Amino acid sequence: MKNYRIALLPGDGIGTEVLEAAWPVLQAVAELHDFELKGTWLPWSCEYYQAHGSMMPADGVEQLKTFDAIYLGAVGLPEQVPDHISLRELLLAIRQGLDLSVNARPHRLLAGVPGPLRSTKHFDILCIRENTEGEYSGAGGRVHQGGELEVAVETSIFTRAGVERVLRYGFEQARRRSGKLASVTKSNAQRHSMVFWDEMTDRVAAEYPDVKVTRYHVDAIAARMITAPETLDVIVASNLFGDILTDIGAAIQGGLGFAASANINPQRKVPGMFEPVHGSAPDIMGKGLANPLATLWAGALMLEHLGETAAADSLMSAIETITDTGAGTPDMGGTLSTGELARLVQAALGD
Repeated sequence: MKNYRIALLPGDGIGTEVLEAAWPVLQAVAELHDFELKGTWLPWSCEYYQAHGSMMPADGVEQLKTFDAIYLGAVGLPEQVPDHISLRELLLAIRQGLDLSVNARPHRLLAGVPGPLRSTKHFDILCIRENTEGEYSGAGGRVHQGGELEVAVETSIFTRAGVERVLRYGFEQARRRSGKLASVTKSNAQRHSMVFWDEMTDRVAAEYPDVKVTRYHVDAIAARMITAPETLDVIVASNLFGDILTDIGAAIQGGLGFAASANINPQRKVPGMFEPVHGSAPDIMGKGLANPLATLWAGALMLEHLGETAAADSLMSAIETITDTGAGTPDMGGTLSTGELARLVQAALGD
């Protein structure tokens, strides 16, 4: 029997709750499709930081390289550890340390889920976000800190290799889908980095004559995602722009409780990391209110990346079987707890 080693990182807040609810469902779907998921729970979190002075061990990234995939809950407890520490020393450290250059997030309405938009037209958007450089590179600094002459500099880093590879991944996805790609910049205002991005888009596009490319400024495509999402398919954007646009994508698909994310290296030389993007939500942790569907959807993305496409399809079908009944957690207008909703999805496997 084929088996996969999965690093389980519940993290903080509701991350623990959603991962503990989703993991048995993933194991059940694996059993149905004749393979095994072997999970190793890793306690790296803000609690770990308070005990050890770091979000993960010094060799944490090297440890993760021994796994086939990473399944993450959520990171952050700002009342205990500042967000810029928890984010940069765990989540960004893993993304950059493993060179997970692509962050892919699907946005569509699941069966039975009402969206907030007036339009009833079907949309199916795949946002591809550059994941290791750009505006989140961490280059810069502060001088005269605390004084009247204090200066803070945050430098965005765009490399030819980094921009080209994320664009190429986006073009490959567009070719498999409807043949449309939207490239997002703000090149009218950012004359160096974003003009460079536009130029790289043109260079890569020349290799994909079958893909129709449309350039958008980030503010224009933000509006289009709300007013005409059905006109969009694959969107490729920088780290910051992709981060913002995918929250819009989450909103139009019904909320952050449905937003799943895949952090991957297209060359598959290292394990990918799969996660919901709703955050740790400390205000509701421990109450059983968290929606596990984003975590389950992220699990389906993980199965697909591992090559278990039939299992991924089975899990997504079970999720939509349940959402189509109207059952859900409070954010969905329902009354179910985190665990109850996950167990319903597990019961629907194979239906």
